[in-house]
Amino acid sequence: MKNNRRDFLKAIGIGSGALLVDPVLAKNISEKDSLGEVQDVGSVFAIREIETDYLIAGGGMAGVCNALSAVRNGLKVILIQNRSRLGGNASSEIRMHICGASQLKQVWRETGILEEMMLTESYINQQNSWEIFDYVLYDKVLSNPDITLLFDTMLYGVQTEGDKVKEIHAYCSQTEEIYKIKAKYFADCTGDGTLAALTGAEFMRGREAKSEYNEPLGLETADDITMGNSLLFMASEHPKEMRFKAPTWARKYEFSDFKHRRIRSWEYGYWWIELGGLENIVHDGQKIRHDLMAVVFGVWDYIKNSGNHPESANWALSWFGAIPGKRESRRVTGDYVLTQNDILKQRNFDDRVAYGGWPLDDHLPAGMDDTSLSPFRSIPLKGPYSIPLRTLYSKTYENLVMAGRNISVTHVALSTTRVMATCATLGQAIGTAVAFCVKDGLTPRELVQNKVKLKEYQQLLLRQDQAILNVKNEDKRDLALQAKVTASAELSGFEAKKIIDGINRDIQDGDSHQWRASLLTGDQAIELSWTKPQILSKVELTFDTGLDRHLRLSGEKVVLERQIRGPQPETISDYILEMYNGNSLIKREEVNDNFLRKVTHSFQVVKVDKVKLVVKKSHGDENARLFEVRCYGQE
Repeated sequence: MKNNRRDFLKAIGIGSGALLVDPVLAKNISEKDSLGEVQDVGSVFAIREIETDYLIAGGGMAGVCNALSAVRNGLKVILIQNRSRLGGNASSEIRMHICGASQLKQVWRETGILEEMMLTESYINQQNSWEIFDYVLYDKVLSNPDITLLFDTMLYGVQTEGDKVKEIHAYCSQTEEIYKIKAKYFADCTGDGTLAALTGAEFMRGREAKSEYNEPLGLETADDITMGNSLLFMASEHPKEMRFKAPTWARKYEFSDFKHRRIRSWEYGYWWIELGGLENIVHDGQKIRHDLMAVVFGVWDYIKNSGNHPESANWALSWFGAIPGKRESRRVTGDYVLTQNDILKQRNFDDRVAYGGWPLDDHLPAGMDDTSLSPFRSIPLKGPYSIPLRTLYSKTYENLVMAGRNISVTHVALSTTRVMATCATLGQAIGTAVAFCVKDGLTPRELVQNKVKLKEYQQLLLRQDQAILNVKNEDKRDLALQAKVTASAELSGFEAKKIIDGINRDIQDGDSHQWRASLLTGDQAIELSWTKPQILSKVELTFDTGLDRHLRLSGEKVVLERQIRGPQPETISDYILEMYNGNSLIKREEVNDNFLRKVTHSFQVVKVDKVKLVVKKSHGDENARLFEVRCYGQE
């Protein structure tokens, strides 16, 4: 169902004249600081006026990947987050593990910026601490000087002009500051579609009728109902009996309430502690949170005191969430609305920029209010499906884009696109697109319509390790594609020449797309050579990190046991990169303890006719494994 700005503003009280700050308090006193113009407002509030290339609202996985991709492609970014932690549902405040196309149990774990962060987290966080995952995200953002991160900052107002967003207004509760931020582009990564709703952009909410998009899983009649929110908890085992007395406000449960809800290990529970789908998932949030807290303590009371789980005697709660994890609220309407049929038919969109692979996983809106019903309906997919760029920008405003669970999809399609690994890749896709558009003077709509530029943009995504289905490396600037490739040794089916076949991962097509050579006999080397010297400033390597496995922090032991925490054994750890002109060694770089999939070596321009990679060690695999080498001149 489509909603408009008037309804939204009325719901939050602005339409009736309510204001966050009384304008009478404002004074004409101003100065400059590192964030820009500062105006003193009375004796309490200050107004900061800031300009940037790109404003991103929302610091979940989509927002973080969006920001990183944009700055790596040349933009200056302001990232506002209404919490004091990044990661959204994946943060230590909510603690949902990051799911995605790995659920297919094939080879489709997401790569790009998300893979970089997950490999980093797995490497440095072998203690499995959620707060360390927070740190990984914070470090990635804070280490980039072109990102201004504003924590505890809540978006509350927007100014538009014609078909453009001009300025957003936000309030920081910790510093008592109001930010007025102008930008060339604005991204809604709030999950709730708050930015888009404030602008008056068209958005959808609820479940569509079958007749609207001809979806088999649609309803006979559309409604405003959504999936609910969940509140997680964690528990630890102790050397003695740990008693628990439930608060008076906790809900009471009995054996029959768990007919459709499995209570297994209770160190991490449970996604099915869910409520709110029958209410307004945003505006009834306070009530939903308190109701969920009553469910959490009621479920734990049942585990501890019902007598049906005596093995829980020595277990005690160690943490419980205070912020519910959301699945669904508003979805911003783009130039295209992705549907169930697109997903099941695995449509090969011309403007595809990412993929998903989570099941069509729709949760019943009543949740724990009706335990007689199964909490979900899940339909597994046969393989990954593509997501087009047209779902990542607003049809209403030419400089408003989005990534995360609020993209342009139907309710049924949302049931698969909403998971965080998919949302993260959408963030990388749109951040790269915005940077590309700013550089080339295009809008996202014009980028889709310009087939030459669209292909160039997709090639850029691919180069930065964003996997796109059925797109291979055809980058004319990649000098490696013109090179002759030889190796000290190669296993059958894993010949050296495969590192320039244009495909940098296993795609289940019967080919390895990878060079392998045994390390049991010593170091192995692979060389790229040209008939005449080339000007190089970058060599980019893509290693094997075991994309057939899950890789995610989780509070559930069984999830952690099914993955390899730490460096992935297939990955080349120690190597030497050498560059020659004739017999002269021009440059040499030695790397030890690499754990990343994509590694870029940047250096001052050199003139060489041979690049040699000497592999000395992996993180455990007996073979040297290499998917791709790219070589670039001065950029």
